[in-house]
Amino acid sequence: MSSYKEPSFQERAALANKAKLAAVKQLQAKPQMDDATLAERREAAEARERNKAKAREEKLAARELEKAAKLERSQKAAEQEQVTATKSEEERKLDRDAKYAARKGRKGKK
Repeated sequence: MSSYKEPSFQERAALANKAKLAAVKQLQAKPQMDDATLAERREAAEARERNKAKAREEKLAARELEKAAKLERSQKAAEQEQVTATKSEEERKLDRDAKYAARKGRKGKK
């Protein structure tokens, strides 16, 4: 029985070259796309890009609106805090008593 004989470098190079030529022939045999198909694909790609740009702009606008709303909320909170801080001690007591009474009313009398 003969032993396994490894292929030489030349044999491996020849096989690789043969595979490359087969791949090139296969690519050349592939039918070329007509201009209408290429134009259609190009138009579809441009439409996708326009949609992405529009989505980016909408997202940016929404982010800006959210920032403005957050700033407005923080300003209102600061104003409310300032109003609360300027209340007299008596007004704060009245507010606290009203809050306790409301809570007691919600829970019901025991």
